[in-house]
Amino acid sequence: MGSVSTGWKLTAALRDNIYKYAAFPQTSVNIRQMVQFGPSPSPGLIFLASQFIVEELPIRLALKVRDLDNAPLGLLKMPSTIKVKNWYAQSFEELTSLPKPKIDDNLKKLLFSAGTEQSIRDAAKLALAENLKEIDVIQETINLAQVEKSNPAVNNLFSDDGMVVRSHSHGGAESAASTRTRTESPTFGKTYFNPCPSDIVWPKEVYDYNKLVCDALTKIKKRHDATVATMAQGVQEWKTEHKLIQVNSAIQTFLDRFYMLRIGIRMLIGQHIALNMSQALATRQKISKFLNGSNGNSLSSKNVRNNYVGVICTDCNVKEIAEDAIETAKYICEEYYGLFEAPEIRLIAPQELINFMYVPGHLIHMFFEVLKNSLRASIEFHTPLLKQKMMDENPNLKAEEIDLNDLKFPPIKVIISEGYEDITIKISDEGGGIARSEVPLIWTYLYTTVDQTPTLDAEYNQTSFKAPMAGFGYGLPISRLYAQYFGGDLKLISMEGYGTDVYIHLNRLSSSLEPLA
Repeated sequence: MGSVSTGWKLTAALRDNIYKYAAFPQTSVNIRQMVQFGPSPSPGLIFLASQFIVEELPIRLALKVRDLDNAPLGLLKMPSTIKVKNWYAQSFEELTSLPKPKIDDNLKKLLFSAGTEQSIRDAAKLALAENLKEIDVIQETINLAQVEKSNPAVNNLFSDDGMVVRSHSHGGAESAASTRTRTESPTFGKTYFNPCPSDIVWPKEVYDYNKLVCDALTKIKKRHDATVATMAQGVQEWKTEHKLIQVNSAIQTFLDRFYMLRIGIRMLIGQHIALNMSQALATRQKISKFLNGSNGNSLSSKNVRNNYVGVICTDCNVKEIAEDAIETAKYICEEYYGLFEAPEIRLIAPQELINFMYVPGHLIHMFFEVLKNSLRASIEFHTPLLKQKMMDENPNLKAEEIDLNDLKFPPIKVIISEGYEDITIKISDEGGGIARSEVPLIWTYLYTTVDQTPTLDAEYNQTSFKAPMAGFGYGLPISRLYAQYFGGDLKLISMEGYGTDVYIHLNRLSSSLEPLA
C-alpha cells in the first residue's frame, strides 16, 4: 500500500483533470465546524459530510501534484519526490472515480426534513441489522491502532497529522476567469458540516455510501503514511546531487507550503475516518439495545469517549497530554542511551486543570519532539562536564570507566500557563544552548546536529517505525507547522553555553480557520 500499485500510470487525461481541479479554490474548515457533529454523529450527518469530503479532497490532492510538478531547482527529478507525487495523483484518481450517491425523493425527505413514514423506518431497521457485519470491518480498523499501544516508541502515536498554509491577502478585484473558476468549484457554497434530522433510522444506501468513502479514505491515509519521511529522502537526494550542506530558501519555502497543505489533508481524512468509527460504534450500541433490550450491555458505555468528536477532544487536558509525552520521550531516551532512568522532567502547572478544544495527536507530537531535543542536549552537553568533575575528584578514574547511569543530569522544566487568548507551554533545558548564528538553521528542513541521519528502507511503514532519538532534522519545523495549524505558534530562545527555552503557543479560542494558500 505504501507505493503506487503495479501497473498504475499517470496518464495525460488524468493529469489534465488534476490541473483542472488544482485551479479550484480550497474550502477552509475550522475546528468548531468539525466538532458540530458531536461524539455520536448520525449516519445522515456522515453521509452529507462524505459528499463534501469526496469533492474537497481532490482539490487539495490536485494542488499537491501541481506544486510537486513546480518544485524548485530540480527537486521533482529526485526518485523519492516522484514517488510522493504519484501517490497523490493515484489518490486523486481513486476519489474522483468513486460513484456518486443516488439520492431519491425518500432519501431527500430523510436528509432535509424530520418527518418519515413508518414503512421507511421498518425497512431501515432491517438495513441496520444487515450492516452489522460491515460495521465490524470498521471496528477492526479501530482495533489495529491498539496493536502496538503498549510500546510508546511506536511512531503511529504521533503520526496523525494534517497541515495548513498561512493565508496571503491579494489586492485588487477578482478577474472574471477566477470568479468563474470559483463558482465552478465542486465545493462552491458548501460546508463540511450540514445539519440534518437525527431522530430517524437511515436506509441501507446511506450506510453503503458512508462505508465506501470511509474505506477509500482509509486506503489513501495508509498510502500517505510515509510521505513526510519519503519527501525528506527526496530532499536528501537533491542535497547529495547538488553537493549542498543546507537547504536554500526556495526549497525551504516550498517545503513549508508542502507540509502545511499535507496537514490540512491529513486532518480532514483523519477526522472523517474517526467520525465514521464513532458513528459505527453508536450504531452497534443501538442494534445491541434493539436486539437485547434496554438492559443489553454487550457494548460497554465506557468505550464511548463523550469528549471526543473524531480526532478532536472538546475537553483536552494539557497536563495529562504533557505527562504522556514525558513518559514517551523518557522511554525513547533510555532506549537510545542505555539509561536506567532518563534525566528528570519536572512538570509545573500552576492552574491544575487546563482544558480546551484541540487535537491531542498534534499536541503530543509537539511536546514529544521538543522534549526529545532537550533530553538529548542535556545528556550530550553535560556528560563530558560531569565525567571531568568526577575525574577531578578521583584522579584514578578514567572517562571510559564512568557509567552514564552514575551521572546526575540537571532537570528539564515543563511549565504550562493558561491565558485568555493562549495556552502557553515553556520547555526549558540546560543543554548548552545554540549559537546565535545557528538559531535560524533549526527551522531549516534536514538541518541536524547528528552525524548520520536514519535511513528508510523500501518497506518503510509508519505504523511500525520506531521514533529515532534524533536525526531527520524535521522535528522543530514540523512541530511549528502543527502549532500554526489552529492559530498558534512555536518559538525558541537560546542562551549559548547554558540552555534553551521553547515556547509553544496554542490558540484557546478555537476559532481560527485553516490558513489555506
